[in-house]
Amino acid sequence: MDTLNKVWSRFFKFDWKFGLFVILLLGIPRFILVLQANISGGYGLVSIIFVAMWFSPFIFLTRKGRKEIGLKKPRFLQLLYSFILGALFCGLAFYITHFIYGDSLGNSFAYISKSYLLPEGQLDANRFMFFITFAISGMIFSPIGEELFFRGIVHGSFVEQFGERKASFFDSAAFALTHLAHFGIIYNLGTWSFLPVPALLWVLFMFALSQLLFRCKQLSDSIFGAIVCHAGFNFAMIYFIFYHIL
Repeated sequence: MDTLNKVWSRFFKFDWKFGLFVILLLGIPRFILVLQANISGGYGLVSIIFVAMWFSPFIFLTRKGRKEIGLKKPRFLQLLYSFILGALFCGLAFYITHFIYGDSLGNSFAYISKSYLLPEGQLDANRFMFFITFAISGMIFSPIGEELFFRGIVHGSFVEQFGERKASFFDSAAFALTHLAHFGIIYNLGTWSFLPVPALLWVLFMFALSQLLFRCKQLSDSIFGAIVCHAGFNFAMIYFIFYHIL
């Protein structure tokens, strides 16, 4: 009963109903804003959602609740392993996707690369600078926000009723389906379309990544393991975009 802050404990218990509530509260706006960003190329409003996810454990949970979801000191050596595992998984996803779809729009990496707005004619001369700039941003905003939210609050809300392993399936499903806004539902040449088979492959990769993130959380005995693993995945993804696609 002392997991949620007093304000929220008036209306909820820290259970699956609360988990569903926060998924809808932050997941739906995130989904819509990412779709809009695919048109405009501006991700400023999406970053606001990530920041809201950063602060979500402090908005919703007590100190005890934050510790329960893994916001505590990690096993530091395992953080290195987590980063490497995230990067290796991204490499696996990239080469499988590229083998099947080449550089077509069925390739999730190729489609996502189109959202990288770069000054015309400056990429070749400044590729490393652009890579580092995007990599730093990619390793901070979404890994911290999404892991505190999905592997933290959402996962924790399902644990009491379903246990750790089954709870990981719920947070993984929410994470994977949310990422359909990044790829699967695509905007190209002024029209929207849905790519069912590439979308299914992307969702399966995101679900499998979520399971890896959960394992890294367990490995490091801290939510920071999931954050660092996610950062490793994003770092590798941005590397493949800048050095194999763009």
